[in-house]
Amino acid sequence: MTTATLHRPLRTADVARRAGCSVQQVRNLERDGVLEPPARTPSGYRVWTESHALAAATYVVLAAGVGPAEARKLVRVARTGAESDLLALVDRAHARLHTERRDVGLARAAIVAIGAEPLDDARPHDAMTVSELAAALAVPASTLRYWERQGLLTPTRAGRGRARVYTPADVRDARIVHQLRLAGYRIPPLRALMPALRGHGRVSDVAAALRARDENIDARSRALLQAASGLLALTASGCSAPCGRRSCCRS
Repeated sequence: MTTATLHRPLRTADVARRAGCSVQQVRNLERDGVLEPPARTPSGYRVWTESHALAAATYVVLAAGVGPAEARKLVRVARTGAESDLLALVDRAHARLHTERRDVGLARAAIVAIGAEPLDDARPHDAMTVSELAAALAVPASTLRYWERQGLLTPTRAGRGRARVYTPADVRDARIVHQLRLAGYRIPPLRALMPALRGHGRVSDVAAALRARDENIDARSRALLQAASGLLALTASGCSAPCGRRSCCRS
């Protein structure tokens, strides 16, 4: 790319094409302070620069890794904030992904252990009430009721008051739901998965679900790495010092 091309004014459509987003999204990013307001021609048309295109492209990649709200914050801080603030935000994003990855690993180990437990020798008095199961899982009883309303659990009703009774199989289901929720699994996928686990309990289906979760974490981590160079370039573009490091200008 020649120097003349590098400094050629860009249209809104040019910025959108380079960032891989819509023209309206470019305008929204300007409105939200992610992009610095561009210069205007006498007739009112926006005149964008390569720095705007870089910020928009970095945002699009980041949004896939940390979500739109966090991506907007990261790009704004990269453009106008202290470098130390940006690094702290990036560290936190990586730490969250690390925690999710660890939780998926723990859930995988727990699911294998739960699936290996025999249910054939269960006895009637092994059943649990809602309060007993809630205490065993360290969750509120209301959480178990919510899971039931969402179709994740199917306890039986017994006695005059038709109280919930969780059989050993129901307890097993609750433990699986609990581990998957800890691993960040959302209710709709769980609602589709749990019916297949009942009865014979195909734990392999849960393992496949956790692999999909791993792949999602990998994709988001990859997006963070891909966006790192753009964030660094944005920090340098806001500095007039020859070294390109804004931190030296604030010392």
